[in-house]
Amino acid sequence: MMLDSPETEARETAAKEAAAKPARIALVGNPNCGKTAMFNALTGSQQKVANYPGVTVERKEGAFVTPQGRRVTVVDLPGTYSLRGRSPDEVVTRDVILGRAQSVERPDLLVCVADSTNLRLMLRLVLELSSVGIPMILVLNMWDIAEYRGIEIDIAGLSRELGIACIPASAVTHDGSLRLRGEIDRMLANLGTAGKPHWSEMSAGEVRDAHHAADSMVARYVSRAHGGRDWTDRIDRVLLHPVAGILILLAVLFLIFQAVFSWAVIPMDMISAAVDWLNASARSVLPESLLTSLLTDGIITGVGSVIVFLPQIVILFFFIILLEDFGYMARAAFLMDRIVGGAGLHGRSFIPLLSSFACAIPGVMATRVIENPLQRLATIMVAPLMTCSARIPVYTLIIAAFIPHAKVAGLFDLQGLVMFALYATGIISAFAVAFVFRKFVWRGESEPFIMELPGYKRPMLRSVAMGVLQRAIIFLRRAGTIILSMMILIWFLSTFPYAPEGATGPAINYSFAGMLGHALQPLLAPIGFNWQISVALIPGLAAREVAVGALATVYAIGGDAGGGALGAAIGAQWSLATALSLLTWYIFAPQCVSTLGVVKRETNSWRWPIVMFGYMLALAWLASFAVYQTAIVMGMG
Repeated sequence: MMLDSPETEARETAAKEAAAKPARIALVGNPNCGKTAMFNALTGSQQKVANYPGVTVERKEGAFVTPQGRRVTVVDLPGTYSLRGRSPDEVVTRDVILGRAQSVERPDLLVCVADSTNLRLMLRLVLELSSVGIPMILVLNMWDIAEYRGIEIDIAGLSRELGIACIPASAVTHDGSLRLRGEIDRMLANLGTAGKPHWSEMSAGEVRDAHHAADSMVARYVSRAHGGRDWTDRIDRVLLHPVAGILILLAVLFLIFQAVFSWAVIPMDMISAAVDWLNASARSVLPESLLTSLLTDGIITGVGSVIVFLPQIVILFFFIILLEDFGYMARAAFLMDRIVGGAGLHGRSFIPLLSSFACAIPGVMATRVIENPLQRLATIMVAPLMTCSARIPVYTLIIAAFIPHAKVAGLFDLQGLVMFALYATGIISAFAVAFVFRKFVWRGESEPFIMELPGYKRPMLRSVAMGVLQRAIIFLRRAGTIILSMMILIWFLSTFPYAPEGATGPAINYSFAGMLGHALQPLLAPIGFNWQISVALIPGLAAREVAVGALATVYAIGGDAGGGALGAAIGAQWSLATALSLLTWYIFAPQCVSTLGVVKRETNSWRWPIVMFGYMLALAWLASFAVYQTAIVMGMG
């Protein structure tokens, strides 16, 4: 019997380890090609979201098992048109593909995802990727849409010319992802030992040649049926009209804000009732003590007063993700180019600004798609003026307490109209501030806005649901970490020290919170804020929605509210002038600490977050002063 040599055993051991190790693939493609939908179809719930080391570019990784039982790790790379690395997104994609990214292994296989209805730019990228030296598959995504529009693609000819496998697929169908899994299995089984990826930036002449080659392939292998059922051009003639398109966009935004306020009423009432029941149950079971006060006045009342606004945030994200999947967001950016361009911004600024409606953090991060550094910085500085979802709890609390629930013209909700007005004021303010920055701080020529509009596509409901669920989980995680810790701190400050012997006023007046609030009140009295509001503004710097929980805790401990009566308490104790002043404050309110941290990382300097905090604080105070004093003169005090 012949024994294996040590070298043979070592090779076999290495082969077994390689087989046991999950293969790594990367999804790469142009923006709006359906790449993320394909990622969701492949990985399902087996995915995680983080940031690439050293940058704030979002990193999505997932896992799945092929039909042959091979474990695969897949990364969804940021959308790109080339490997030149002109923006942070493109730099990340290039570095991962070339194995330069920190703590991120280079992929064994590239899955190039193309929009079957719009192949030209993706074919040019594939030609560039072919020089890298990593095996590739070209996935002709949205195949069902291409067939519907009468588009015919010679897959065999295209595959032969590119020298790689080309497979039709649709991320919204099970068959599409199943076919791709099988092809990935076949490719991984035949992978040899990968060498080091190599790439050098194309010269201008090589870029032109690649574009000509892509155009040539489209001409030879892609044909459109005459009189096909492609409705894209017909729809765009309406949606992209310079007048009708803007009106439709405003109508869409208006309906979203109406829905955010109207549709959320029932689930919000249910959550509020659940919080009240939990609070009452805790009070009835537990003896009166500091621990009971912490649990009921601090945690349940404080955190519950914020969680109640979850339905509104879910509805807002649902519409944003749905419209993005449908293909309308790119058209909204195109429509807004002329408007934001007048303010000195770039057409691509619209997407970061729109993202800021959800949260300023992803909005600031989304400015990476803007190549011009001055326009990118201008967009970063005004993104927080867009009304983020963290403001919704404050807006809803005050609107519900002071604005009657009535119909305007028998159709529109008055409270929803006020909410829309607040959003509109934030948008107008952002454009005005951007104009000032670009006119007096960063002078320079604006670059033209050039983009290729994607075709309309049927949203993948599973992908939309997963996106909404992820955002809801993020909100609840904030409620369980930042907001919870802030509520415990506010409870402590509002409870200690105890009132002295013979004290006649409420005990909370003698607490740390009462002392702090009364110390700040002279600075905020000209804008109509009482000491309770003064206390709530400080933890609101951690997260804006914390202000509502802080008010709930302060009023509950002070004996003025509790068990869901915060709205009634402020309605009885605040004047309409104070309410309008606080709404105005939150239009311009200084950013939360997390956003300032992201701005520091994106700009690589503390200068700009300090400038942002300072100018927004000044705007908030001056605007609130003007509104409050005007309301007093008009007899609203």
